[in-house]
Amino acid sequence: MDTKLFISAITKFLLGFILVALLIFLPAGTIYFPNGWLFIGILFIPMFFAGIVMLIKSPELLKKRLDAKEKHSKQSIIIKLSGLMFIAGFIIAGLGYRFSWYTVPNYIVIGASVIFIVSYIIYAEVLRENAYLSRTIKVQENQKVINTGLYGIVRHPMYFATVLLFLSIPLILGSVYSFLIFLIYPFIIAKRIKYEEAFLEKELVGYIEYKRKVKYRMIPFIW
Repeated sequence: MDTKLFISAITKFLLGFILVALLIFLPAGTIYFPNGWLFIGILFIPMFFAGIVMLIKSPELLKKRLDAKEKHSKQSIIIKLSGLMFIAGFIIAGLGYRFSWYTVPNYIVIGASVIFIVSYIIYAEVLRENAYLSRTIKVQENQKVINTGLYGIVRHPMYFATVLLFLSIPLILGSVYSFLIFLIYPFIIAKRIKYEEAFLEKELVGYIEYKRKVKYRMIPFIW
């Protein structure tokens, strides 16, 4: 086992857990926020086990997932906007619980939780199919176009999964107002995809042909 990678992964996992907990429970004014614990549970428990599997079976992929240093200035701005969206969304959800703002019914919370878990499974499948996945936009040595599995249906199945994941988060937290904030995310992703595809057309051999074969970016027959 790569000890340095293990320490890096555990450190980022714990920091992420603490940050999310603070952003949710401090505005809520209490740790007795059931929706907050529900979200933390379905986010971090699968994340922990997925990290262990990657550490054992695919440490290189785990390294790529931990690398969040975007070198492209335009994309760096998009990532920062996403970060602000998350911070604002979590804070508003916590404040909503604290001050009893309009919340969604329990059946929507349950439905959103199911969508979140299914999206997590789709995300895991994308990771299994594409060993070149990185959190930053770049072309790796000997990288090839992946055109099978989910990549044979849409060109960006990972982004499709993240949109479902992120739009379900505020509903799990029970906040309508937080959901309105998270609606920014699909527009952020659309801009990132546009830039990423222009980059891949220039840098990745075969990507233009792949675009001709798989016509839809994220949603079959729509976009």
